[in-house]
Amino acid sequence: MKLRRSFSPHQLFFAVALGWSLALPGAMAQDRVTTKDGRTQEVKIVGVSGSNLQIQVGAGSIGVPMRNIASITMAAPPEFAQAQKAYDAKDYKKALSATKALVDKFKGLPVDWAREATGRLGDIYVALNQLPEAEKAYLDFQKTYGDQGGGSPQSDVGLARIALSKKDYAQAKSKLEPVTAKALSEKQPPANLTTTYSQAFYLLGQVNEAENDYPAALENYLRTVTLFYHDNTAVAAAQQRADALRKEHGAKVP
Repeated sequence: MKLRRSFSPHQLFFAVALGWSLALPGAMAQDRVTTKDGRTQEVKIVGVSGSNLQIQVGAGSIGVPMRNIASITMAAPPEFAQAQKAYDAKDYKKALSATKALVDKFKGLPVDWAREATGRLGDIYVALNQLPEAEKAYLDFQKTYGDQGGGSPQSDVGLARIALSKKDYAQAKSKLEPVTAKALSEKQPPANLTTTYSQAFYLLGQVNEAENDYPAALENYLRTVTLFYHDNTAVAAAQQRADALRKEHGAKVP
């Protein structure tokens, strides 16, 4: 049996309390929801359905309108690390399967790992050369997370990645330069944008390199490695290109 009703914040806590008494063995509450009336409750989040957060109650779930929720605390499920591992290993088919499953279940959840998985879906499609799917994924990300902070920079970097794959360097640069300028202006980048900034500087380095501006390319690769080093894949690729530039164009770069 699945319950798919929308509850008010006050109904939520009554229903969750009832749910604990009916909970299945092993289905322990582990997440935390704070509603806009200031109440905080430990729950078990099972997904997002439309504009509702789905919370387990007994053998089913209830839908709590996201508009009534002030904040959510939920650790990334093991599938997130598995998807990341597959992506880092360039096993893109496996990464796509794992990431899509996460996004289908949790897209819209206002936590960093769900936001990152939703944005990465476009990156995986780019790696698989499925550009229409990638563009759709990035625009979907922008629609979903644009009002939750950091949505536009990540989707802009994603769209820049598509432009770069098409060798449309002017379009890629127009998407990337506002993001990198913002990154350099911030003393402490928001946690949900650190990987986005890593990718932005690496991609801008690729644009610079394609334009034969090797000093600028090296500078942006090194920014990825030394300042915005939160995306392991981007850091490794940037270090490789920085080393290659010094070897191939030693007289033209610092």
